[in-house]
Formats: sequence, structure tokens, C-alpha cells
Amino acid sequence: MSKATFLYFAYGSNLWSKRIHENNRTALMKAIGLLKDYKLEFGHMSQRWKGASANILPQPGSNVYGILWEICSSDLPNLDNQEGVADNIYERVELTVETLDGQHVPCMAYKLRKDTREQSTVEHGDKLLPSLRYKNVIIQGAKEHNLPEEYITYLENIPDNGYNGVVDVNIPLNL
Repeated sequence: MSKATFLYFAYGSNLWSKRIHENNRTALMKAIGLLKDYKLEFGHMSQRWKGASANILPQPGSNVYGILWEICSSDLPNLDNQEGVADNIYERVELTVETLDGQHVPCMAYKLRKDTREQSTVEHGDKLLPSLRYKNVIIQGAKEHNLPEEYITYLENIPDNGYNGVVDVNIPLNL
């Protein structure tokens, strides 16, 4: 990896090649990554996805699998835009993930800003739920890149809000 590129850890919709390449055509899949002592949650209602969007939160003993993408630095503004950085929804963070062969790799990821992370409210039921459409995009990416079967099962069992219609991104309806 040169200084003209960076490593990005994707754990949400950008797990799927079709999704990441919509705005970041230079993305190259480098490895499966494991973010230890973090949990996956859905913490912000997304108009784009018609449900809650993914986030990572520190939690000892939990793990989040994802994909390490090597991306040209010239695509960073595209990725920031896709992740809502200018809208103050997500922020870039530096993390270290472990590859399946045991390497510890520094990378960049996005997490919800503390002031945009929503707590469970009566309005959203017991918890914020992703749309079925969004959840299926995440699962599609997990399957495409052969994430561990137990993690795919975990993703499949995440409750969703049932919405499987049109979303504000170019995602086919036949998922």
C-alpha cells in the first residue's frame, strides 16, 4: 500500500462490492478483517435506507467482521460523502483490525458521531431496526467475501423493520 492509497474497514453496506464501487471505483478487496472488542449496532435512522444504519461500539468480548478495502486517496472525498461526514452523521476513526492470518492492520473506518447516535425510543420501538433491504445488502457482502458462517448467521438473525422496497441508492430489488 502506498501513500496514494488507504485501508478502509467496511462493516455495513460497503461489505458488498457492488455498493462500494458505486462511489469508490478504485476499491480493491485486500482481506477479511476482525474488529475485536466492538459490537455491531444500528444507531441512526437513515432516510436513504428506510431504517437504522450500522455503527460500531466498543464492547469487550464482542467482535465485528468486515472487509479491508484498499482505496486510492483521491476517492476519500467520495467515501466521506457516502458516509455523511459533511452532514455530521458519521466520522472517520483510526482502528486496528486483525486479518484471518493474524496480522494486525491499522485502517480507517466510520462510526456514528456521539451527537447523531440515537438511543432507543418509543418512536422506534424497543430499538432502532435496519430495513430488510439494508440488512440484505450487508448479508450479500458478507456472503460474497466468505465471512465466517457463524457471523453470516448472526447477521441474518438481526431483527429488521421489514421494509424491502426502493431505497435512495442504486441497489437491485432482487436481493
